[in-house]
Amino acid sequence: MIDQTFAAPSAENTTPVPTESPRRSTALLILSSLWFVIFFAALFAPPLLDDADATHANAARHMALTGDLVTLRVNGIRYLEKAPLPYWLDALSFRIFGFNTFAAHLPQAIAVLLLTLLGFHWAGKAFRARTAFYTGLAVLTSAGVFLFTRIYIPEVWLSLFLCTALYCFLNALVDPITGVSVATAKASSQTALYAYGMWTALALAILTKGLIAPVFFFGTATVYLALTGDYKKWRTLRPFTGLLLFFAIAAPWHILAGLRNTGGMNGHGFFWFYFINEHFLRFLGKRYPMDYNKLPGYLFWSLHIVWLFPWSLFLPLAFIKSWKVFQQRRNASRQALNFKSNANDSQNSFFRYSVDTFATRTALLLTLYASLILIFFAISTNQEYYTFPAYLPLLMLIAAALARAEHPHAASEAPIFRRWLTVAHATLTIIGLAVAITLAIGLWTSRHLPFVPDIGELLAHRSVGDYTLSMSHLFDLTGPSFAALRLPAALAAFAFAIGPAIAWTLRAKRRHLAATTTVALTSAIFLIAAHIALVRFGPMLSSQNLAATIQQLEADNSIAPDTTILLYGDQSYGSSIPFYLGKDVLLVDGRSSSMIFGSTFPDAPHIFLTPNDLLKVWGTGPRKLLFVPLERRDVVDQLLGNNKILIHETSGKALFTDRPLDHPTNSR
Repeated sequence: MIDQTFAAPSAENTTPVPTESPRRSTALLILSSLWFVIFFAALFAPPLLDDADATHANAARHMALTGDLVTLRVNGIRYLEKAPLPYWLDALSFRIFGFNTFAAHLPQAIAVLLLTLLGFHWAGKAFRARTAFYTGLAVLTSAGVFLFTRIYIPEVWLSLFLCTALYCFLNALVDPITGVSVATAKASSQTALYAYGMWTALALAILTKGLIAPVFFFGTATVYLALTGDYKKWRTLRPFTGLLLFFAIAAPWHILAGLRNTGGMNGHGFFWFYFINEHFLRFLGKRYPMDYNKLPGYLFWSLHIVWLFPWSLFLPLAFIKSWKVFQQRRNASRQALNFKSNANDSQNSFFRYSVDTFATRTALLLTLYASLILIFFAISTNQEYYTFPAYLPLLMLIAAALARAEHPHAASEAPIFRRWLTVAHATLTIIGLAVAITLAIGLWTSRHLPFVPDIGELLAHRSVGDYTLSMSHLFDLTGPSFAALRLPAALAAFAFAIGPAIAWTLRAKRRHLAATTTVALTSAIFLIAAHIALVRFGPMLSSQNLAATIQQLEADNSIAPDTTILLYGDQSYGSSIPFYLGKDVLLVDGRSSSMIFGSTFPDAPHIFLTPNDLLKVWGTGPRKLLFVPLERRDVVDQLLGNNKILIHETSGKALFTDRPLDHPTNSR
């Protein structure tokens, strides 16, 4: 089961080799099993969540039904703020597997698997087998990777394409066999393939997230080329033919979208809204409408301790390793210049960075890339998950430092490695015990409380940040709500009570591979528990059960097929309803947020009603069913008074009708 030859080092690679590493086949089997248990098995529940999750699924549903691959639409209204590739993938998934939760989230899970394999391969080539294995473990068991792939957002695909582009960029500049930089004249056909792969991946990244992709890529590449002196080999990147390939892939959709979407608000069309409003004005915090929030820089950065947990505890090792390698390379460069030039020239060599190995090239490139992302979004408006593309680089650097610290000679080479390993495990054990004790207390104090399936009825609904931050709902947890979370709490308590302690014990016995794997398995169990908890939150975060109620009423003839479905407020409050019903709905007082710009086009369907419009049609013509989110209950109670009949209520969300059911059923 142990292989010391996988990713055998070339002469240029000086990274210490751990005494044992899992075989390639064994490592891939473990990683694929973890992916299956954590990500694939989670594709079936909970249902699509309201807000971004179901909104984006609705846009892909429209594509799958109409075949229009250019203009995104949500509820019949143009949705021009997003790049198309993630929706193309979901539309394809819907055409194959049908319109369901599994199909909506399958592309996300596949992207996680591909990102894991990319990290495994890249780390194996740069740092050898153990780092490759640790990189795969870290990607699959980091809290942020798990958390930010529960919803349908493009960050994981952006991360995959940008990291692929950077990997190809690096390989286009080096000899494909030795990994050593070569002159342009010696560039092989394989380096050309890497160059064209770079341009292809970058074009796909733009089709995934827009102009942010070239900002991160070219910003990183420019600094890297300047620091290493590789700008002299710019021809190996095939800039002329590569750019033609790039525009051939990325330009057609942008051109067609611009031509097909003109004459919106104030005469603006796609080009203004997509490029100016959604890119430049968003960065400056002046985007219209102002339906977003921003975390302060110190909190935005410090939260990465959570997003990269538990591997963030080993982050100091990466800083130590990077600083030592930087000093070594800088000194080597200065000595070389001292030998070849005068003292004045060597004085300027302080800023030169010798990168004569593929490992050091990788470390420098990943550091520059991750740093650019973290700095950029600390300045710009942000959401917690915007820095997702930096996760793989940071985790790979952590994995490389951890593998180096585990080497038998690390203690004599740098005793600080051992000390920080001990600190990391002590911290993880303390955190684990604290979490386990907290959960145990919660389990004990809630032992007599009844299990309530609808956890939303027990939450505080504090509306922290007006729910414009993706983690706002965590602040709604209350003591009584714990009764609905007994199973995941017990599972998480068990994992944290014994996992960190076992890992620390194995580390003390110098069984490093087993110790690090135990950390990963502990996190994996916790993530499984977190998914179970998310399923318990389903009735609060999704309105799928209300859509199911409507379908059941239609099936038993309690309502007619021509019943008008209305949502009160922004469509994001109940976006899962039109998805699961498979049809568009009317919006009352819902011309807001992402629906504003698209609603200004002349051919926009008349789906928007004012509260006065609702009063005029309520109780007349075909039956009306009105979905009301918790945030609008008081407004609707004041507007309609007693002139409404409650059909179903869950987590504060309600479904009303304007007349008795045709065949009365019990209220649920």
